[in-house]
Amino acid sequence: MKRRYILLWVSALVFLVALAAVGRIPLQGEHYGIWSVLPPAVAIILAFATRDVVSSLFVGIALGAVISGERWYTLPQDIVQGYLIPSVGSEAYALILLVYLWALGGLIGLWTRTGGAQVFAEWAGSKLVVGPRTAKFFAWIMGIVFHQGGTISTVLTGTTVRPVCDQNRVSHEELSYIVDSTASPAATLIPFNVWPIYVGGLVVGTIPPLETVSQSIGFFFTALPFNFYAWFAVVFTLLFAIERMPFLPGRLWGDVPIVVGRKMTRAIIRARQTGQLNRPGAQPLASEELSTLRIAEGYRSGLIDFLGPMGTLLGVAILPYVYTFFILKREEPTLLIAEAFLLAVLVGIVIAIVKGMSLKATIGAVIDGCKGVTIGAIVLALAVTLKTVADSVGTAPYIIEVTSGFLTPIVLPALLLVLGMVIAFSTGTSWGTYAVIFPVAMPLAYAINQDPFFLTLCFGAVLGGSVFGDQCSPISDTTILSSLATGSDLMDHVFTQIPLALTAAGLAAVVYTLMAAFVV
Repeated sequence: MKRRYILLWVSALVFLVALAAVGRIPLQGEHYGIWSVLPPAVAIILAFATRDVVSSLFVGIALGAVISGERWYTLPQDIVQGYLIPSVGSEAYALILLVYLWALGGLIGLWTRTGGAQVFAEWAGSKLVVGPRTAKFFAWIMGIVFHQGGTISTVLTGTTVRPVCDQNRVSHEELSYIVDSTASPAATLIPFNVWPIYVGGLVVGTIPPLETVSQSIGFFFTALPFNFYAWFAVVFTLLFAIERMPFLPGRLWGDVPIVVGRKMTRAIIRARQTGQLNRPGAQPLASEELSTLRIAEGYRSGLIDFLGPMGTLLGVAILPYVYTFFILKREEPTLLIAEAFLLAVLVGIVIAIVKGMSLKATIGAVIDGCKGVTIGAIVLALAVTLKTVADSVGTAPYIIEVTSGFLTPIVLPALLLVLGMVIAFSTGTSWGTYAVIFPVAMPLAYAINQDPFFLTLCFGAVLGGSVFGDQCSPISDTTILSSLATGSDLMDHVFTQIPLALTAAGLAAVVYTLMAAFVV
């Protein structure tokens, strides 16, 4: 096994050196031809083959620098100054680092000293959870409740339900799948968030029926029943949680589960029989110090240690949004995610100090929590950089150009679904994929068939396909944060989630094709 990995890395290095020696690759409009696909493709293939995400992402970034760079001897400068520094120094990454990593890590670190999350787990267990199945169902419910958006949903849900699920021997592969599959899919189906506004802004003016922002947002709501991937993903996750899927434990075909759920089945059996929540040899994105309780001596844990910070987080994040969107009717409602996380940490600190924990111990707990997410910060930094690389070499425009020749009315919705899946999987972002596909997809669909039902099918296909790629890609912030919040190994989460998500996507493609056939 190690020999195979060494050969892979040597081959990648030789390829980079050879490509750099050739010189600059000519730009073909918005992309570099087939070379545009290589940076994300190589990174993803290496990540799957070796399970070493950090070095795989770096190879993808280096390949992008080689493709878009002027000369081979400027490669280090192209990597560092051309991609890494601008990406890591961007406002988007600063927000992720400060809010979703340091604030999240600090909050979890604080709970390991106050015992707040553990107390909540015991309380929730006494009210609802009586075993692994109900623990997973509780996680699914929380995923639906925290439906505000992909990254925020994964963080809130994972942080809330992990203590309950850990206590009931739910493997981290199971939990990360439930958290991830009820994040972005649920956000597109329960759109009391910024998704309709964002997508509406992308499609406004692209076709005659969508001439205004209000018409575009209204079209988003009209297309909700036809976002088939999201519906299948959420329903599959529910069936998985209550153990009613035919290819996973809970209901088996005979004694042997279908191949689709093989890796997940192993994780379930391992956790139930041995109590090992991660695979032996796994490398969780959250360090062990965020998983071990070290309650301060003499400290009396209570529900307030968990509900105080969590209530602050939800209140500050949700109430201003609800007030400005539903009461004031603003097109751009107030969303205070960063403020909510920081205030939640401050409330947790104040509660701990008031209840008798020393200031030094409290701040030390927060700092330990921040240190515990260091590997997650590194992975996210490289993932954000690879997204920048994909944009600079024109990955999405090339894929769209190549697939445009296969378009017919019957296959168009399914093809748009697959196109969204491929681009989002390659770039690690659903919103970025929307920005690329929607301005092209809607005029194309309107040119082929102006039937409103057909246009709705195409709209829903793009919406769902992009969510699939964002949900399953190992370079997606949603995937990474799902693994981080649940204590899972990133690639274990990816490997166990993809078969289930692909099944949902396959069913969605079949339904789109059948419905398009009736329209044509």
